[in-house]
Amino acid sequence: MPTNRLLPTPDADSKPFWDGCREHKLLFQKCASCGHVRWPAGVICPQCHGRDAQWIEARGQGVVYSYAIYHQAFHPAFKDNLPYVVAVVELAEGPMLLGNIVDCPQHDLRCDMAVQAAWDDVTAQCSLPKFRPLGP
Repeated sequence: MPTNRLLPTPDADSKPFWDGCREHKLLFQKCASCGHVRWPAGVICPQCHGRDAQWIEARGQGVVYSYAIYHQAFHPAFKDNLPYVVAVVELAEGPMLLGNIVDCPQHDLRCDMAVQAAWDDVTAQCSLPKFRPLGP
C-alpha cells in the first residue's frame, strides 16, 4: 500500500529497534559493562565507552518530558494530522524517545504525565511508536 508518510530508514545500528517496532516492541541497547540503556543505538556506550551491549525489551511506559503542539504542517505528509502533538518521552528504563501523543485532548497534556506506548501500523513492514496516556 503506497503511503505519503515519512518513514524511517534503518541503518545497521537502528535496525533491531525498527524490527522490534514492527512487532510492537520497544527494543533498546543495554551496556553489558555499566547497565546503561541507550537510544539512539550505537557501537560505544556513551556512559562508560564499553563496546558490549545486548538488546532488551522496554515496558513502553514513561512520562512526558516535554511536548509541542503543531498547528502548521512543515511537510505535506503531516497536513492531514493537524493539530498534532510531538513529545519527548522519558521511558522507565532511561532512554528518551520522540513520538506523537495520541488519544489525549490537548488541554489534558502535561509534562510528567504517565504514558504508554501505542502503535501506528503504517505499512506491513513499518510500525511507528506513539504514546497515549496511561489509564488510572
